[in-house]
Amino acid sequence: MLATLCSSGQSQIVGIDVTVAKDGSGNFLKIQDAINHAPSFSSQRYKIQIGEGLFVENILVPQNKTNLMLVGAGMDKTTISGSRSTAGPDKETCKTATAAIEGPGFVAQDISFENTAGPQNDQAVALRVESDHSAFYRCRFRGYQDTLYARRKSQFFRDCEIYGTVDFIFGDSSVVFQNCMIYALKPLSKQKNSITAQKREFPEDRSGIIIQNCTITASQELYQQRPKVQTFLGRPWGQYSRTIILQSSLDDLIEPQGWLEWEGQKRDNVDYAEYENRGPGSNITGRVPWARVINSSSEASQYTVRNFIQGNTWIPKEIPYSPDLM
Repeated sequence: MLATLCSSGQSQIVGIDVTVAKDGSGNFLKIQDAINHAPSFSSQRYKIQIGEGLFVENILVPQNKTNLMLVGAGMDKTTISGSRSTAGPDKETCKTATAAIEGPGFVAQDISFENTAGPQNDQAVALRVESDHSAFYRCRFRGYQDTLYARRKSQFFRDCEIYGTVDFIFGDSSVVFQNCMIYALKPLSKQKNSITAQKREFPEDRSGIIIQNCTITASQELYQQRPKVQTFLGRPWGQYSRTIILQSSLDDLIEPQGWLEWEGQKRDNVDYAEYENRGPGSNITGRVPWARVINSSSEASQYTVRNFIQGNTWIPKEIPYSPDLM
């Protein structure tokens, strides 16, 4: 049975406050200038519309810029692009982000975020987000290693595309990815693809990566060579790492064992689970012994938008979502 779909799914944005346009027709030429102009500690949604084009800049939404919304012209039309990596002067992974989002209540829609450093330059983040109650709708995130850093707090991603190779969805947030396309790219020689790397370090932490009704598959650049590349659903970064994949389509690139060990990391307390997945990669008979299968809908419902991130109390009305199991 399909869950009730919240919101009408209409994407018309009203009440734009300022615009950013490369041709000079807007209020600003650079996205960061528009962000800096936004009011601090706003209790109302402040909307920045970004026109078509490639915006080569690294942006920061600081903690004092609350309830900010960036609206692009579409993930194929509006791109924010950076190339910082840990192979360069930015040695800390978090400092490599093309977009760093810290202000609570942030929303992004119809935008691509990319890091073009390439697989040879180690960690290179396209998005770092530690904004509580932040949501991303119809956005694309493209990088190789460490593409999307869901660092902390509660987040929601709907109808997005995520591309990467090593640990490319990672962090210690409480996050739900729903109806997203997740594409593995071709890694460097001898590298293994790992879709997720969750960091939960203490048993009392509520954090975890939840992937619901998504599709995990090979990108076009990997498709022909996927038999030569090992791709795993994830590996434990923290002592109590938690990743749950439910009601999703797993393509044939997923290794039979499903999950990968993190060298030197204990596995006794991690929680890696699957529920009602489908596709050739969802066969659980060869899974590692420290992963599990969820057999009841009552347990699986703990990892829904409603129960895991209480999204029904804060996801903006413009973004459709399923609060429960589908």
